[in-house]
Amino acid sequence: MPSDDPEARNASGLIPSETKSLKERTVEPHESEIIQSIKELYTCKPTENTYSVYANNAVFHDPVGIAEGIESIRAQFNGLAKIFPRADLPKFRVLENPPSVSKNKILIDIDVDYYLDAKADKSTKTVNSLLTIETDASNKIIRHTEEWNHQHESDKDDGFWGMLNEQRKKLTANIVGKFVGQEPPNW
Repeated sequence: MPSDDPEARNASGLIPSETKSLKERTVEPHESEIIQSIKELYTCKPTENTYSVYANNAVFHDPVGIAEGIESIRAQFNGLAKIFPRADLPKFRVLENPPSVSKNKILIDIDVDYYLDAKADKSTKTVNSLLTIETDASNKIIRHTEEWNHQHESDKDDGFWGMLNEQRKKLTANIVGKFVGQEPPNW
């Protein structure tokens, strides 16, 4: 659940009003493959190669679940693609990192239009998110955080209820992992 505190810092270390006001920047050559994979994930068109940008022990954290390890991450996004046969990206902005944000983090402001019917004229749901992509020295994603409307999600450091919410997210990801295969859907 997003924090009610407008000053709560999101995964970038900034507050939502700061990340929403960051300028767009050009993608660096070493980021191209990651950006392509993120676009494939969020348009619900993952391929086998899409997941090659993740380290084996990577973590994906969003408001619904916490997927730990590449197999769990694959299950989350393959499952999303099975629910939504189409997703469009009306907004996809790679953001400039202010000096306080490490260079190994890629910040993306994204709008995703999700469609339950691939031929529909109007999307079922539009979601704005801040993606904070953290990479290691070999340029593999080690942490991928999605925060709806750029807002911090409660976590284990937010007291007892935060700890319960984090455990629920891990359980959700584990359940999805049990029922969704490792193969991307073929549309």
